[in-house]
Amino acid sequence: MPYDDSVPPTRRARPLLVAAALAALCLTAVAGCGGAQDPAGTDTGAAKPGPEAEATASASTSPSATPTESQPSGATPTAPLPQGPLTGRTVVIDPGHNPRNREHTEEINQQVDIGTGRKECDTTGTSTNAGYAEARFTLDVSHRLRELLQAQGARVVLTHDDDRPFGPCIDERARIGNEAKADAVVSVHADGSAVGNRGFHVILPAAVKGGGADTSKIVKSSADLGARIAGHFVRTTGSAPSNYIGGGTGLDTRGDLGGLNLSTVPKVFVECGNMRDPKDAALLTDAGWRQKAAQGMADGIAAYLKG
Repeated sequence: MPYDDSVPPTRRARPLLVAAALAALCLTAVAGCGGAQDPAGTDTGAAKPGPEAEATASASTSPSATPTESQPSGATPTAPLPQGPLTGRTVVIDPGHNPRNREHTEEINQQVDIGTGRKECDTTGTSTNAGYAEARFTLDVSHRLRELLQAQGARVVLTHDDDRPFGPCIDERARIGNEAKADAVVSVHADGSAVGNRGFHVILPAAVKGGGADTSKIVKSSADLGARIAGHFVRTTGSAPSNYIGGGTGLDTRGDLGGLNLSTVPKVFVECGNMRDPKDAALLTDAGWRQKAAQGMADGIAAYLKG
């Protein structure tokens, strides 16, 4: 079954009505959509130490359940892809966290190299107050996104597909995109911030150089990818850009995330909403809204790849 449509009992809420000006703002040149640094303490969900839980691990330096689990998921489609506008392009989708990370806290707490320092292999991610886990959300949206992109002819690789005990670690996730020579990589997440903090934001890589990290070649292209995703996300989901990160642009630039620091191909994170806010949670737990979220990301990726 490709989608997880089962959800905990949560109160439904109508999506926000967003002014067309917001969509236009995020669809303009990247110079008009610069992100701001994530203010400290915005991620208050106890289960999610921080958005660094993107995830990625190097087989030689990171914890791994078995030697075969360093292989990406979905690299070879079971049926020929249709010819379409994205034929010949490769997109890597990185579902944040892993549903079984909670059962492997010792492994995911091990430190891995992110180029400019060391961080945990992965984290458990956050959840709604009713118990809908971020890891379930990210897999569901990633499946939907994969189907939409494959329908346009893209080769799609998932960093994992609920097919391993934990992880992959943050450095491995980056490596999977690099080795696939991806034209674009999108890491799917949901935030765990305070009640009242609402909306989505797209995290862009900062200019980082140190150790094994050098984002100089991908900063501009990643910013273009992120701005296009943000603009289409607004139009398709009806959700507003974050009211607590990014100054209303829906874009935030970070230099502390290993999955971005170690990437050599254009990559962004998409925080689709705040799972700890009841109104955002009502959207994130709705299968229809998750399809819109996937469509918004797919449209933004396609617009970026088409130039």
